[in-house]
Amino acid sequence: MSFPRYAEYKDSGVAWLGLIPSHWQLKRLRFAAELNPSKSEIASLDRQTEVSFLPMDAIGDDGTVRLDETRTLAQVENGYTYFRDGDVVIAKITPCFENGKGAVIRGLLDGVGFGTTELIVVRPRHQQTTSDYLGWLFASPIFRKNAEGAMYGAGGQKRVPDSFVRDYLDAVPPLDEQSAIAAFLDRETGKIDALIAEQEKLLTLLAEKRQATISHAVTRGLNPNAPMKDSGVPWLGEVPKHWSAISLKRLIAPESSISYGIVQPGEPLEDGVPFIQTTNMTNGDFSLENLQKTSAEIAAQYPRSRLSGGEVLLGIRASIGAAHVAPTLLSGCNLSRGVARIELDGRLMSSYLVAYFGTSAVSNYWQISKQGSTFNEVSIETVRELSVPVPSMEDQLAIVAFVGSTKSLLDGLQGEAERGIALLKERRSALIAAAVTGKIDVRQAA
Repeated sequence: MSFPRYAEYKDSGVAWLGLIPSHWQLKRLRFAAELNPSKSEIASLDRQTEVSFLPMDAIGDDGTVRLDETRTLAQVENGYTYFRDGDVVIAKITPCFENGKGAVIRGLLDGVGFGTTELIVVRPRHQQTTSDYLGWLFASPIFRKNAEGAMYGAGGQKRVPDSFVRDYLDAVPPLDEQSAIAAFLDRETGKIDALIAEQEKLLTLLAEKRQATISHAVTRGLNPNAPMKDSGVPWLGEVPKHWSAISLKRLIAPESSISYGIVQPGEPLEDGVPFIQTTNMTNGDFSLENLQKTSAEIAAQYPRSRLSGGEVLLGIRASIGAAHVAPTLLSGCNLSRGVARIELDGRLMSSYLVAYFGTSAVSNYWQISKQGSTFNEVSIETVRELSVPVPSMEDQLAIVAFVGSTKSLLDGLQGEAERGIALLKERRSALIAAAVTGKIDVRQAA
């Protein structure tokens, strides 16, 4: 859907604003809004008055706020940020700012609230701006891109300076147009958000379909009429009658064992022996140039975890259950402590075991095994004792082919949904930017 432009424009003199409607006023934000208003205006309140409290996690990246937490005024008047109903808050610290955390504040207990010190509070000036318009202005990609460029500090402590917001040059429309722009964006972004929610729901359904289909194929086989038997393992249930259920330790190649490798060095090396970390297990990236390296002396201390290609790699710490067949390009590489190496004896295909590790049954086994543990990891002994259904080699080949085709189909559908979401988000951002800078005239549409 296209929207008309204004009849007359003028040059704003600001490179990133360009032409603006001729009747809009170019002004710095400090003349249209007040920043970080003084809490002295509530000095008369009793110190035991309950007020709303907003930690950073109570502020969404979609303009929502969670108002379930309260504190007494005495607890928050020193060391926290003050605001009241009608104010607009913006997270100023990275990555909260980049993630879009901010909101128009409404519904505070008695209209008063306090929150994290990592907020900038903006209050519209009477007859100059409205809260809703400012909320959309701060959500626009143009404001956010400029603010990111003005951030100061290093690493995880970068912040948008208050002075940037105070001196921000904005083309301010008349109040009635501000209300029209806000109403238009509320409605149009609501439509887009509903479409995004449908695509995200589809992604959830595809993930559930993928898990259920693969789990059933790997643990029940592809023949729906095959007679079944109890595996003897509560979390595994029934398996086809002609299959065996064997602990993984009995399926390991002779003179091999399930082992994990080196502890990560403190400093990454330019040269040395590449090794696989839990992050590689999570994202499936095994390109040699992206692997960290350790010294040959350290790697030599862990010969049992040296890879030759074709083994099964299993995440046992942080990325628990993530599994891959080691590609031949990893020959000579080693492992971090969070990754296990499994070399099979030939009765089980590596790709079948990887598919089995991805089933809901095995996921339940890891959860049961971790109960009572204070660490997000499973032990090598837990991996060794895992019961594995062992189909015939013919069945394994058929199951692996089926799993591959199923993943390919569902991954294609997932990719389409993700591209759809990306396009909708681009459309949303472009619409906000066009409306708050006057590139489109939404008065009639509103």
